[in-house]
Amino acid sequence: SVTSIGRYAFKGCSGLTSITIPDSVTSIGYYAFSNCSGLTSITIPNSVTSIGSFAFERCTILRSITIPDSLTSIGQGVFSYCNGLTIITVSANNPAYYSSNNCIIKKSDNSLIKGCYTFVSVIPNGVTSIGDYAFSGCTVLRSVTIPDSVTSIGDSAFRGCDALTSIKIPDSVTSIGDAAFAVCMDLTSITIGNSVTSIGER
Repeated sequence: SVTSIGRYAFKGCSGLTSITIPDSVTSIGYYAFSNCSGLTSITIPNSVTSIGSFAFERCTILRSITIPDSLTSIGQGVFSYCNGLTIITVSANNPAYYSSNNCIIKKSDNSLIKGCYTFVSVIPNGVTSIGDYAFSGCTVLRSVTIPDSVTSIGDSAFRGCDALTSIKIPDSVTSIGDAAFAVCMDLTSITIGNSVTSIGER
């Protein structure tokens, strides 16, 4: 009979290793499973239509996630600092999102809302923007290729990417958000394209 999982519902339950969500649930609130560091797997039923911001952040050993047909709203930073997440699958029948190169991309504007936690990431051609927190906390990311189709990089997009040493931003990019490369401890080289007219703070 449960229809929603509220915000902060299981936040910090580090001993939680698995959870079964019934088909009656239609929404998962923000920070609902944040910092559940022991959670290894979760199945999102084909009834959930929305997941709030940072719902699964810091679920560090979560290995894979499948986005069902029903899910049409995903908040920012949902999988931030999920360092074990290497497989992201979006149902082929989902009307709002699709996956390519293990990234989650929004269909309406081709914005990348989640990049995969791998050593090397190649953002698919056609992506128009890198969303807020898209690669946040990806501590294993060493290299990323940004295609010429990208015009903007969102807030905290690469925040906490400790292994990233260099990045080349193409001429197509016009804006870089706040804290886009904050806490990238090993980042020593950034090549900024000629079209950038706005760079955020921090």
